[in-house]
Amino acid sequence: MLPPLVARPFPRLPRALVGLLLCLCALLAGCSPGTGTGTGTGTGPGMGTAPASRASTPAWARGTATVPENRLPAEARHTLALIDRGGPFPYARDGIVFGNLERLLPGHPRGYYHEYTVPTPGAHDRGARRLVTGQGGEIYYTDDHYNSFRAVLR
Repeated sequence: MLPPLVARPFPRLPRALVGLLLCLCALLAGCSPGTGTGTGTGTGPGMGTAPASRASTPAWARGTATVPENRLPAEARHTLALIDRGGPFPYARDGIVFGNLERLLPGHPRGYYHEYTVPTPGAHDRGARRLVTGQGGEIYYTDDHYNSFRAVLR
């Protein structure tokens, strides 16, 4: 006599296929929107290359590489704190008008942007790092003396 058949809700899958499906699910979950770093392109340590999600990126920064404030070098975060307090600034040229001669930032009338030095450890001059602020609250960081910019997300 044969045992009665038991109905299974799902067919039995080979172990290898189950393992493959689990790995695929884990991989896809890690690649889903909203789980990335949102750091934009960059070259410095700790600067990621994933674009920021559209929902968390302010309109002025869309289409521009981005970096979260907490991923900036410590010297840049210190300079941001000085900007927030209104100074005093360690360099005489801090706060001068940034002319945007490279045309890498959105176009605005002269006087819209101002630049601030981000000290470079070991440099004997002001170095290449700067923060550039806009009158609309924009903040941009460059570590290559205006050859590229990243919008700072706060």
